[in-house]
Formats: sequence, C-alpha cells, structure tokens
Amino acid sequence: MLVLRCIMGDLRGGGRLLRSLHRMPVFSEGRQVQLSGPRSQRTHARLMSGGPGPSSAGLKLRVRVLITLLFGGGLLSAWWFVHMEKQQKLQQQRLEQLRQVALGQGTFSLLDHRGQRRTKQDFVGRWVLLYFGFTHCPDICPDELDKMSAVVSALDNNASLPQVQPLFITVDPERDDVPALARYVKDFHPRLIGLTGTPEEVKHAGRDYRVYASPGPKDEDGDYIVDHTILIYLVSPDGLFLDYYNRMKSQEQIVESIQNHIKNHVTL
Repeated sequence: MLVLRCIMGDLRGGGRLLRSLHRMPVFSEGRQVQLSGPRSQRTHARLMSGGPGPSSAGLKLRVRVLITLLFGGGLLSAWWFVHMEKQQKLQQQRLEQLRQVALGQGTFSLLDHRGQRRTKQDFVGRWVLLYFGFTHCPDICPDELDKMSAVVSALDNNASLPQVQPLFITVDPERDDVPALARYVKDFHPRLIGLTGTPEEVKHAGRDYRVYASPGPKDEDGDYIVDHTILIYLVSPDGLFLDYYNRMKSQEQIVESIQNHIKNHVTL
C-alpha cells in the first residue's frame, strides 16, 4: 500500500514538472520562444515550418515595385516612340500642304532702301518675317511694323535661336521710292529692310503671297490710302511660307509660334 502511494505521488509530481517545463521559455538560436498560449503556438509553428518572416515579405515587396517600375517604364517608352512618329508624320503632312498652297514659292527682284538689287535668293537660309504695306499709312502699318520689330527683338534675346530677318515690301511704289523707304525704316528695327521697285515688280512680289492691294481715290492734295492685306508672313530658311499672323495676334503669341516653328523645323 505504501509503495502504491509512492508511485502515485511520483506520477503526480512528474505531471506538475512537465506542466512547469511546458510554461518555461525555450531558447532557440539566441531567441526566446514561449511555448504556451495561442500566439506562442503560432510563432513556434512558423519556426518549425520555416515559413516567411518579415525580411522575406519586404523582399517580395521590393521585387513587385521593381517589376512595376520596369513595366511602367516600358509602356512610357513605347508611348513616347509612337508620339514622336506621329509628330513627324504630321510635320511631313504640313510641309506637303504648304507646297500645295504654293504661297511664296516664286521669286522677286526689288531694290532695297539703300538702292541695292535684292532677290528672294538673298534670304534663303534665313528665317524671315515679311510685311506688305506703305509709308503713307496713317496707323495700321506703323502698328504692325512696331509689333514685328518687337517680335524680332524678343527673339534676338534668346541666344539659342537664329536671327530672324524682318522685311517690308511696299504696295505703293509710286510714292515709296528708295529715299522714302530709307527715311521710313529708320523708325523700326535696325535690321528691317525696305523693298520697292517698278509697279510690275512690286505687283509680282505681292501676287506670289496673294497680297491684295488697291489704291483708293485721291483727295484734293493728291493723297490716297491703299487698301491692302494686313498680315505678317513667316518664311522658313527654305524660302517656304510657314505661317501668318493677323492683327489679332499679340507679340507674345507670335514669338511663341515662331519659337515652335524653329524648334520643329525639318529642312527640305
């Protein structure tokens, strides 16, 4: 009977010892692992199964971000390539349309305000702003030439741009001879060149740009107003008409337009 009690006591003591050991912390590779409780059981199960830890999750996130960036960069590069091809095609189509317009594709031979014979070939290879008017114009022509001069000066301030040559061709050759032009152009940009000639030479130059010009009736002093097209023409270094600007276009708008034309210009 005594022996039986001793055996039972030992079993109860052993059970208490096992339960005590189960609650004690276990050290694995320098880490303390608690073996009791639901959270400890999950941690123990992760350690035993070799599942992913925080560092593995971070690595997967970085890989996903890298793949996303590479994929996005590829899409962006493809879009940019398609966009540039489209712009080049549009530019070529515009050049073809300008050729069909046949504006300014002829030539002219006129006298400048110094009396020298000048032809269109003299200005090939340069950007040109061209205006048709007359020196006796009371307000519109001076306003437009002032604006054209301001545009040329603004473009001159950008050292990365080529110089733009301003030209003024009279539509009133009867009164606008060489001395009259010499006096007139001094009031505007210093590079402005005035051009005149015989009535037929002047008419030929204007016809090439489809310029309308019609002298009005003379008053008692023999003075008259010439009704004419009021446009500033932009001519490329190829001698090809590219754009025009009416009175509604401001100096800033014209400068921006010319800068874009120069930037996107395709030499023929």
